[in-house]
Amino acid sequence: MTTTTHLVTGHWIGGEIVTGSAGTIPVVNPATGETIAHPPAGTAADVDRAVAAARAASPSWAATTPQERAEVLRRLAAGLAARQEEIAAAITAEMGAPISLSRTAQVGFPAAVIESIAGLADEFPWTEEIGNSLIVREPIGVVGAITPWNFPLQQIVSKLAPALLAGNTMVFKPSENAPLTARILAEVAAEAGVPAGVLNVVYGTGPVVGEAMSAHPDIDMISFTGSTRAGRRIAAVASETVKRVALELGGKGANIILDDADLPEAVNKGLMMAFSNGGQVCGAWPRMLVPAARQDEVVALAVEAARQYTVGDPTDEATRIGPMASEAHRVKVNGYIERGIVDGARLVFGGPGRPEGLTTGAYVRPTIFADVDPDSAIAQEEIFGPVLTIIPYADEEEAVAIANGTQYGLTSGVFGAPEHALAVARRLRVGQVDVNAGHWNALAPFGGYKQSGNGREFGRFGLEEFLEIKSIQR
Repeated sequence: MTTTTHLVTGHWIGGEIVTGSAGTIPVVNPATGETIAHPPAGTAADVDRAVAAARAASPSWAATTPQERAEVLRRLAAGLAARQEEIAAAITAEMGAPISLSRTAQVGFPAAVIESIAGLADEFPWTEEIGNSLIVREPIGVVGAITPWNFPLQQIVSKLAPALLAGNTMVFKPSENAPLTARILAEVAAEAGVPAGVLNVVYGTGPVVGEAMSAHPDIDMISFTGSTRAGRRIAAVASETVKRVALELGGKGANIILDDADLPEAVNKGLMMAFSNGGQVCGAWPRMLVPAARQDEVVALAVEAARQYTVGDPTDEATRIGPMASEAHRVKVNGYIERGIVDGARLVFGGPGRPEGLTTGAYVRPTIFADVDPDSAIAQEEIFGPVLTIIPYADEEEAVAIANGTQYGLTSGVFGAPEHALAVARRLRVGQVDVNAGHWNALAPFGGYKQSGNGREFGRFGLEEFLEIKSIQR
């Protein structure tokens, strides 16, 4: 494995690189431990400058037509696709995603999202008549976007595309752990015709830059993806200026396998949804709920499938699970594996410690527990790693109760006879349910119930988040 140093010498404000004044933040490759970039440590003053640039660019950008903005988005999607290899390599270096996943989900998915949002320009009801009232949908103004490290490009594109189509300008803070993609995105956006000031990037930490953005009186909306803990803080700070807040937070998805399910399909798909991206997915299914009488059969299938998830160098095409995104996160995930053993769950695959042969790097062993107590820490708390908990249930009522029995409500899966599985899906208190591995739909809403957040992303539902509604009586 070789490590490339990435140059991120300043913020991107008003279409220019602006040098920081408060030092830098090291970006560490989690597979090697080497520092690969030194982006600036942003300050409240940097946020002020970016907000001023976004505010100045707002009137002219809002005055363009949705169709004109859609064309810019399409050029943005094409530009990202043209730099797929560069972006994929940057994501693999900064957060450890296997290179094959970086090319597909990490880069291909965002391009598809942009295209789907651009396609709404002609069909969306920007204005409509209700009785004697003209209903007008207008840009909110300046949007502050704060995103995590697990899908560096996808998470910002899910906000940027609808925000720009709606006519807003943006100040964006990427995760300090995975900031490299933000510079490439800004460059591609400028080449695609996004005017100076419409997209601004300020690097830095949540307690400094994120806090300043959330409190800023000239930011009209905050759109945040990340932990529930951080989301609570953002909502509290933003409430002082009564700005709109959209939160996409944590998850603890359940995969309910019913008695009439195709067991191999349900287990294989469920394991993939637990282990993909090293389990560092808010919409993952880390809980597999199975009929108690069939738990041993499920365990055998899961263990056999888990053997196919090769752990190692994320630049290797054969690798399916790379390192955790940082050493600190490796320690956290490993701690949960140790906690599961202490709390009495039955370890059937993996366990604590690094995988054999990987003595350095932020690697953990993909792990499966069976006979998991649904109230235990590993079944209740978001581990955000490749840890599958198999939970037996006595009957369907108990399965639904267990699935709904966490503070989260983001995603779940149900496998069974189609109508049976659909009936169970309707009973789940989550924002998105896949029935029998239903295909992803870029126009369907994504977001959570309970402490998984509020608001929705994707399609017209995501676009509506970034619009104000005006009623004109005549």
